Amino acid sequence: MKKSLLTILAVVLILFSCSVTQKTVAQKSINLDNTAIQKSMIKALEWQEAHPIFAIHPTDWTNGAYYTGVARAHKTTKNMMYMAALKNQAVWNNWQTYKRIYHADDVAISYSYLYVAMNESRRNFADLEPTKKFLDEHLYEDNRWKEGKDKSHEDKTILWWWCDALFMAPPVINLYAKQTKEPKYLDAMHKYYMEAYDRLFDKEENLFARDMRFIWKGDGKNKKEPNGKKVFWSRGNGWVIGGLALLLEDMPKNYKHRGFYVNLYKKMAARILEIQPEDGLWRTSLLSPESYDHGEVSGSGFYTFALAWGVNNGVLDSKTYTPAIKKAWKGLLACQHEDGRVGWVQNIGAFPEPASKDSWQNFGTGAFLMAGSEVLKLKN
Repeated sequence: MKKSLLTILAVVLILFSCSVTQKTVAQKSINLDNTAIQKSMIKALEWQEAHPIFAIHPTDWTNGAYYTGVARAHKTTKNMMYMAALKNQAVWNNWQTYKRIYHADDVAISYSYLYVAMNESRRNFADLEPTKKFLDEHLYEDNRWKEGKDKSHEDKTILWWWCDALFMAPPVINLYAKQTKEPKYLDAMHKYYMEAYDRLFDKEENLFARDMRFIWKGDGKNKKEPNGKKVFWSRGNGWVIGGLALLLEDMPKNYKHRGFYVNLYKKMAARILEIQPEDGLWRTSLLSPESYDHGEVSGSGFYTFALAWGVNNGVLDSKTYTPAIKKAWKGLLACQHEDGRVGWVQNIGAFPEPASKDSWQNFGTGAFLMAGSEVLKLKN
């Protein structure tokens, strides 16, 4: 009994000390050290490469998000360690997507393939035919979700029925359209993006519901937090705004629908800034931070990336957003272990749940790398 009590006490003290570390970040200096940032990013890469993990398959969405972070890290730093990791996994995967053609998650890995193709001088090194095959079938052929024939869930009557999908497929489609100079892909992307937006975006809160389970329907059966607020998942909204930054970077400046994405991005950025906790890291439940009162890395990493991208590209006001970005980055650093592992990542899920000092996932490392890739460009 005494041993059990001591074990519980030890766990509580560890969690408390990590929570204190997070909460005291806001009191520290906010000057950025680019050499230290790059070292922390490389340590994260090295640890993750040495500890591979995936939910279903090496080509699944978890690795897709992780290697998107690796690609962004290489784009900023040009460190060949990132490119080596990108090429190794692409060749190992034989440039394949995952197999569910109707599912946006299963093409997320292609962002890294497209990035390698853009940066490889050897002709025919990259094989983008599997990506083309996936996109052509995903966008232009009927499937059970488009046709509303999947009766397993009420949501499955549109192609992208969950907000995470807006990170998984649209940036890939957008980048593929850019590389192939075929705008039809961009138009198809916009069509399905609008379906998801019309269904999931809450215009009062300027945030996305994860899926239809969290839409307030006025029937008294709404899912809500203990404080009575609507349920908005941090990582879910991180997927969206992170995807928006990726979209806007590669979308043609004269694209007819670009204004929609710029306006949506600005609305979300303002809301995310407004609800940032004092220690810099967003909680898993955005409007009920007290539910799990600790910072969470995957959502916070995507927010840090997206907001820093906006400042670096003149979309967001630097004076307004830079202090929040720096504070968030300091908070993210406090969640990295000495060996490079990035902790405090909520595990795979679809709604707010707790994280811990030792909870990690490859997509959390990807979010960390994405954040660092843009924080490196900020001016102190």
